[in-house]
Amino acid sequence: MKIVLLLIQLLCISFVQAQCPNWSPLRAGHEISALSAQVSAWDTAYWQNGVSEIDDELYDQIRSRLAFWQRCFQYAAAGNDAIQARPGKHWHPVAHTGVKKLSDMAAVARWMSGKTALWVQPKVDGVAITLVYQDGKPTRLLSRGDGLQGEDWSDRIPFLTGLPQKTQGLLANAVLQGELFLQAGVPGHVQQRDGSLNARAYVAGAMMRKAPGLHLSRIGLFIWAWPDGPQELSRQFSVLSEAGFTLTSGWSQPVASVADVAHWRDTWFRSPLPFATDGIIIRAEHAAPAEYWRPGENSWLVAWKYPPQQQIAEVKRIHFTVGRTGKVTVVATLHPVQIDDKQVKKVSLGSVQRWQEWDIAPGDQVVISLAGQGIPRLDDVLWRVAERIKPDPPDSTRFHTLSCFSPQPEYCKEQFLARLNGLAQPQALDLKGFGPGRWRALTEHHQFEHIFSWLQLNEEALARTPGISAAHTVNLWQQLLQARQQPFVRWVRALGVPLPEHYFRSFADEHWAQVALRTQADWQRLAGIGPGRAKEILRVVHSPEVSHLVGWLGEEGIAGFTDDIF
Repeated sequence: MKIVLLLIQLLCISFVQAQCPNWSPLRAGHEISALSAQVSAWDTAYWQNGVSEIDDELYDQIRSRLAFWQRCFQYAAAGNDAIQARPGKHWHPVAHTGVKKLSDMAAVARWMSGKTALWVQPKVDGVAITLVYQDGKPTRLLSRGDGLQGEDWSDRIPFLTGLPQKTQGLLANAVLQGELFLQAGVPGHVQQRDGSLNARAYVAGAMMRKAPGLHLSRIGLFIWAWPDGPQELSRQFSVLSEAGFTLTSGWSQPVASVADVAHWRDTWFRSPLPFATDGIIIRAEHAAPAEYWRPGENSWLVAWKYPPQQQIAEVKRIHFTVGRTGKVTVVATLHPVQIDDKQVKKVSLGSVQRWQEWDIAPGDQVVISLAGQGIPRLDDVLWRVAERIKPDPPDSTRFHTLSCFSPQPEYCKEQFLARLNGLAQPQALDLKGFGPGRWRALTEHHQFEHIFSWLQLNEEALARTPGISAAHTVNLWQQLLQARQQPFVRWVRALGVPLPEHYFRSFADEHWAQVALRTQADWQRLAGIGPGRAKEILRVVHSPEVSHLVGWLGEEGIAGFTDDIF
């Protein structure tokens, strides 16, 4: 059932993401041309200079985004969603077919249906090549290029120490296809923990240096195809292993069900491997004869990639929130993306100053990951749209630790609601059932003069509030009654006195007079309170706003605020 719900969620996200931008033809042409130029620049840096200016998996995503925009506005397609190689000038003896990527377990199950003799392998994240043996010696090494022609890297062969320099038998004269990869150090590369580390870009850059050298010694080779080899894959793996290509046999497993495939995918994702990977390959023994191999024509193997640890998301809109203490935070609403099992719809951009430094506007493509406890985090701005329309931020001088204890003026409503939500938290007055939505309903339908006006609500008033049922009314009324009996320290928290957390845990005062009588020197004698914090505590404690609330709480009979001090 959980898998079904996840698939439905992914379909919903795909539908949302599939909405074409609401651009005029003129703007669409401008934006597509600009992004196309940037992708071309990345390609040039990668394939001509051996320099990766963008993470591999992010490149794949942004290229897919460009192709989607081109389809939306009927522009010529830019090609597939992989890094675009120069075609080269040297023909492959056997063409590279590429591999079709499947999106989920259901698609894998459909592809497997009716097939037998299936194997699963890690999808090694590197650079695809053709390796040719003649008379038992490695004689040619070609980059994949466009699948038909590639660059001649044969002069790199002596520096690739992992290549067997002598073969015999079936492999004496053979055409092999495989992946050059960056060898992981001990104990290995854990994809879930380490990500791609731009391993593919390192290999491409190393292979394209003008002068081959010792830097190539870190590169290994995983053979994943022997086009004219034995039909049985187990036989292929055995012969390759005997010749020195041991990785293929060591990292190939027979599978009979989609559950088997999912098991190995998950295992390899979480376990140390000798290389970076970006998914798994599922292959059938019954491949087409080598002379029929063509780029994009392949029915005997598929890939099921890992979910990227970072996702590119499009900014839908920018809005501002005001917190309990008056801090203005900028939030970007996103077109939903899926990271692991979490659907991400928004991300905090921090302060107004930080947002301005990021220079983020609706339509921009931002890089999102999950920080601790699954909290969405902004990692980078990958692409900025040419037409930049940004909202004006609120006047931050209006908001501070002593502003908006009342819902008036109008601009105070958000900070006022944040104050109410804060005082209801478990560490303060612990008002169960009083969340942001509940407070909004109460303030819209009852007269609130300040953050403690709810103390004067009765059970009948709660019952008249839209959205509060009869059953909820009883529970909420009990919460309000219990709040009056809360210890004095919790009311001090509710007032927003900026004491350190550890001091609240050892708080011994029983009356506001004890708090108000302390001098700056008295506060500074307490552990963890320096001159700056002491001044801020005094400013809050003796402010007219807090003094008014303290007097009002005393009139309401709240313990610790009444005139009968001791």
